[in-house]
Amino acid sequence: MTEHLSIPTAAGTFDAIAAGPADGRPVLLLHGFPEAAICWEYQVAALGKRGFRAVAPDQRGYSPGVRPPAPAEYGMGELVGDVLAIADELGWHRFDLVGHDWGAAVGWWTAAEHPARLRTLTAVSTPHPKALAAALRTDEDQQLRSAYMTEFRQTSAERRMLANNAEALRRIFEWRVPPSHVDEYVRRLSEPGALTAALNWYRAGRPSGEVGKVEVPTLYVWSTEDVALGSTAALDTENWVTGAYSFQMLEDVTHWIPEEVPEVLTALLVEHLS
Repeated sequence: MTEHLSIPTAAGTFDAIAAGPADGRPVLLLHGFPEAAICWEYQVAALGKRGFRAVAPDQRGYSPGVRPPAPAEYGMGELVGDVLAIADELGWHRFDLVGHDWGAAVGWWTAAEHPARLRTLTAVSTPHPKALAAALRTDEDQQLRSAYMTEFRQTSAERRMLANNAEALRRIFEWRVPPSHVDEYVRRLSEPGALTAALNWYRAGRPSGEVGKVEVPTLYVWSTEDVALGSTAALDTENWVTGAYSFQMLEDVTHWIPEEVPEVLTALLVEHLS
């Protein structure tokens, strides 16, 4: 059975879904844009059945209880801080971390800066930040793929995305995400201030400081039909992991790996955790 949790922290209260025994090996799963914790519904339930304690929070801006108004409050330092604060509140000194899209970006930074807290890292879709930065400097293909970020930072983005029953927002999912999930994402992001909070992740500016190499055992899963993230950064990511590293390339799958091929990703994740 999937549970619904409220996790209080100094920043506010995070909503989350969870499954598995309280004393199970802890796994924290981070969603991306423009989704919510339910993107991990299948994985949370599957991990719980296998005896893990799996928790997926609605991240900063997505949880109504943690929705600060200023873009600066969505910087990487704050996002990594949320991960540690959630883990601390759950009583987890060490845990496995899983992230997709923006959640994977937060995962890479957490692993690089706080390796002692993690048993393993699983990054889905998003490559190591340094690999992506290099591709953005040198690879025209990646530059074109990332052009949408400029649009997301414009003040008119919310109006455009929510117009005509959120047609543009729905189109982002490429008809590869279950319609019930898309409807739920649209419902949540249509609440006053919610989509602005989600877009503030893009508007916060570049992280201060440099992200280093990752020493914890890492699984990176990338899909060939990802419109946002190309092969250049994906293939370069291995150069930014010094620990045990596994790269899994999924053919004919889009960006929405956790919901498009949940069984495939769960099998890879369970193998990595074991």
